[in-house]
Amino acid sequence: MKFILSVLTSLIIFTNINFAQRVSVDYGNNPSAGHYAQVNGINLYYEVYGSGEPLILLHGNGGSINAFSNQIPFFEKYYQVIAIDSRLQGKSGGSPERISYELMASDFCALLDFLNVKTTNVLGWSDGGIDGILMAMNCPEKVRKLAVSGANTVPDSSALSNADIQGMKDFVAHPADASKAQIALVQMMIDQPNISYGNLKQIHCPVLVMAGDHDMIKTEHTVKISQSIPGASLCIFPDSNHGVCQQRPELFNNTVFSFFTK
Repeated sequence: MKFILSVLTSLIIFTNINFAQRVSVDYGNNPSAGHYAQVNGINLYYEVYGSGEPLILLHGNGGSINAFSNQIPFFEKYYQVIAIDSRLQGKSGGSPERISYELMASDFCALLDFLNVKTTNVLGWSDGGIDGILMAMNCPEKVRKLAVSGANTVPDSSALSNADIQGMKDFVAHPADASKAQIALVQMMIDQPNISYGNLKQIHCPVLVMAGDHDMIKTEHTVKISQSIPGASLCIFPDSNHGVCQQRPELFNNTVFSFFTK
């Protein structure tokens, strides 16, 4: 297995890039970039930035395109970035009675067909990482390279702390003012995903598996995912949590870009 250390001096290559750039674009609510596609019986919302080789961005549970506000300005300089609101989240449609990681991955594969995108790089965070893994398994011809951060392949205590699991169960049992969509999305995390380590061996595109060293996903689970995917690379970011893409965007973006371009 190849290891990418987050302190590699190769990242110095990118010091000429202005990471301080913070534009006022309202990502996830930008009419000039936003579009809808009818896929799998729902309206799926997405925004497109930049040009060139395609890169799709897949956000985490309960989030939206806006979660990648620190990634889009960077990657749009090099790629045609297609940032997507997952079903039942952001501006995308869907039903709380019909939600799963498999279905969301199918939505994204169908969107690529709708856009006539034959193959793409994929960057997925948290639930988006799970979706990216399923895309690489279920529509492998569409995934050129895959980078995932904070993804899990099982919903049990081998991947998550007992406290986090109990917290999700308590939320569903006593949802207070939560919407049906929010309850369904949390229930999905309690029950799913259920991807065996053995099935990960069918992934043959280049894969970068990432997490923070203080991620809510246990480090040993992240390592096991990377060990189970043939030829996968691993990066554990120091002093970082589950939201490392938001917490340390410069380091995160450079690491992903280095992987996509090597």
